[in-house]
Amino acid sequence: MDKAWLDRWNERYNSEEFAYGTTPNVFLKEQLANTNCGKILFAAEGEGRNAVFAATLGWEASAFDISTEGQKKALLLAQQAEVEISYEIGALEQLSYQPEQFDIIALIYAHFPAAIKSTYHKKLITLLKPGGLIIFEAFSKDHLHYNTVNPKVGGPKDIDDLFSIEELTSDFSSFDILQLEQTEIELSEGSFHNGTGSVIRFVGRKKGA
Repeated sequence: MDKAWLDRWNERYNSEEFAYGTTPNVFLKEQLANTNCGKILFAAEGEGRNAVFAATLGWEASAFDISTEGQKKALLLAQQAEVEISYEIGALEQLSYQPEQFDIIALIYAHFPAAIKSTYHKKLITLLKPGGLIIFEAFSKDHLHYNTVNPKVGGPKDIDDLFSIEELTSDFSSFDILQLEQTEIELSEGSFHNGTGSVIRFVGRKKGA
């Protein structure tokens, strides 16, 4: 993993304030409200707001990221919520997850570097049980315009780090699509996601159940 990328996220999370707040992502919260509890993995989970929320609902929540500062904040948040989460640090290929371990994989603003994001998606698919779900929300390629108008809305500034519907359709071709849309939303998540943005929302079920 590129050191500059690692340093960026450790710096982002190295403060008392939670960069993206402590409440869960709205889309994730809506999706989990309609789903039976099981094992869920949060990719690029940062400071843990979504994993901790899932744990409060009764999910067996696992998470990973490259940032040790993010992990510290996530474990603190879990302690405050009186729940437990499993949180690993490192590149995905170095971690201990097993094939077909999870019922859901949540990709909430998991903007991996462009060179590895499709590879990571395909690796994550192997960790999902047949019939399991991907829940995805992240910035679309059109989001660059929104970021230019209002930098406080956040998001990558390199178009290759953003997503298109065509890209997701290709990466998750082995899934039944339950929801896939590009839409404009209002974000209010901590200090770094504030204002109008363009996102892609995807819910897919892995075939083979």
